[in-house]
Amino acid sequence: MKKRKIVPQSGVILRFYGELNDFLPSDQRQVDISVPTDPSVSVKHLIESMGVPHTEVDLILINGEFAGFDASVQPGDRISVYPVFESLNIQEISRLRPQPLRIIRFVADGHLGRLAAYLRLLGFDTLYDHNADDPDLASISRTEKRILLTRDRGLLMRNEVTHGYFVHSIRPMEQIKEVIHRFDLWEALQPFRRCLRCNGILIPVEKSDVLDRIPERSSQYYTEFHQCPDCGGIYWKGSHYRRMQDIILQIQLGKPRD
Repeated sequence: MKKRKIVPQSGVILRFYGELNDFLPSDQRQVDISVPTDPSVSVKHLIESMGVPHTEVDLILINGEFAGFDASVQPGDRISVYPVFESLNIQEISRLRPQPLRIIRFVADGHLGRLAAYLRLLGFDTLYDHNADDPDLASISRTEKRILLTRDRGLLMRNEVTHGYFVHSIRPMEQIKEVIHRFDLWEALQPFRRCLRCNGILIPVEKSDVLDRIPERSSQYYTEFHQCPDCGGIYWKGSHYRRMQDIILQIQLGKPRD
């Protein structure tokens, strides 16, 4: 017979489900966790004290009843914490997650430069500034309604951040596949639409208008050019274009089969 977990008089029992366990030490995964606490602590504070950002949580049950982030906890409570559901519709019972953004746009922290470039390559509006600090990133995410991408749990725990995602992989190619899958963006890809340097929308230009800004060899072999109206960058289908096509193909190979 399975032993019943004994809860300290001043504590609660926490249980995390699914990928939320990735944020926990190995000995706390997939098990009941006894945590000392007091009634002045909100369940959001309690969850984040365990290292789990609130942006990753979709449903909280306290003693089997739905609870919001601001719910207080009582000694002896049993708290179940669930991740964002991919296929199960819990709209009628969950009010934790904000309404999905009508337009998917991103802001990436300073450690995700390659991921930001890949997102731009695929046509997604993605802000990136290597020098942006945490308050700036959180503010941009809130004011511009952008999904904050980061591997910094503390950044996602800021109250200001409502739409964020913790990128699990450390490899850029796996990161882009992870983000595309998480937000189901496979049908929204628009490659070669944005400037990789500044995120601007590329527009076609006449070769004669940019002739003095492109290598002579390229002007001999290529007739189709695009320019970023924001930073002035010029793009054409040279060897770099073929390399980017290979990258896009690798990303598309990660699409789940129906």
